[in-house]
Amino acid sequence: MRDDDPVLLGHGSGGEMTARLIGSVILPSLFPDGNVPPQEDAAPLSVSGTDLVITTDSYIVDPFIFPGGTIGDLAVNGTINDIVMGGGVPAALTIGLILEEGLLAGDLRRVLRAAGETARSAVVPLLAGDTKVVPRGKGDKIFINTSGIGVRRPGVLVPSAKSIRPGDALIVSGTVGDHGVAILSAREGLSFAAPVVSDTAALHGLVDDLYAAGIEIHALRDPTRGGLATVAVEWAESAALSFTLDERSIPVAPAVAGACELLGLDPTLVANEGKLLAAVPLEQADAAVAVMRRHPLGRHAAIIGRASEGVAGRVTMTSLIGGHRIVHRLPGELLPRIC
Repeated sequence: MRDDDPVLLGHGSGGEMTARLIGSVILPSLFPDGNVPPQEDAAPLSVSGTDLVITTDSYIVDPFIFPGGTIGDLAVNGTINDIVMGGGVPAALTIGLILEEGLLAGDLRRVLRAAGETARSAVVPLLAGDTKVVPRGKGDKIFINTSGIGVRRPGVLVPSAKSIRPGDALIVSGTVGDHGVAILSAREGLSFAAPVVSDTAALHGLVDDLYAAGIEIHALRDPTRGGLATVAVEWAESAALSFTLDERSIPVAPAVAGACELLGLDPTLVANEGKLLAAVPLEQADAAVAVMRRHPLGRHAAIIGRASEGVAGRVTMTSLIGGHRIVHRLPGELLPRIC
């Protein structure tokens, strides 16, 4: 991007425009020497001999109270998940609030109660925070920033796209597209034959079960902005491998599938907030799915594809009718203000 190019909403999509902004502006500006840390959801850090995982995230959701959750529990769950996807056991969180003048105290209480209850339920304490207020019209009610720290799991491979190997199976933990469609339905006042609610949830228990069962996890990611398809492309590029996905195996709730068909959306590009994508050795794939399906958050887990040697960075999808197409990152902003 040139200096006179404006930042657009699409640069926050998590897709191709986001990658361009990060690659051409953010990383070169922060790291002019080219010593860029790994671009994962969380980063490893060693302090006085203790191996940690750290992460930070910001949440902007419209509406900030939606079917299935609020921006408060979404922020807590999302930060816990980023620690977990980075190979950590969540230990503590911080929360920062940017509030717009005019926000109702009752709405703020509801959001913060949801955040507190979610943290207590996950047994991950909120230990620090900050509050700022901006003038009316400058903040769109409420933005939340959260940071998290965890202890790296001992004796296991740190999950990373670069650890994916030819032959690995790609597994998704459940139905895709729920969160994005729930936000869209609330924002636009849409109703469907069956209610669609956000899947926002903390996934550390599900991942604990996988490790306890001895599953060798090569990569983990919660496919939020940009959805499942965008993560698959990012992984294929990072691993320098070719991926094949089978659309017939990707679980999509009937109401979400119907909404996406009606609105012309691809559910694999729609955000999730309580699902994970895992890469595991093929010989452990069936066992991993069985473990997931015994957990409430993994009831619809499925093997959806494989990694192989081939054209580096290429992702191919077998369609519902048996055809084939190349999968790309989300090109721009699909649904603004969703996470």
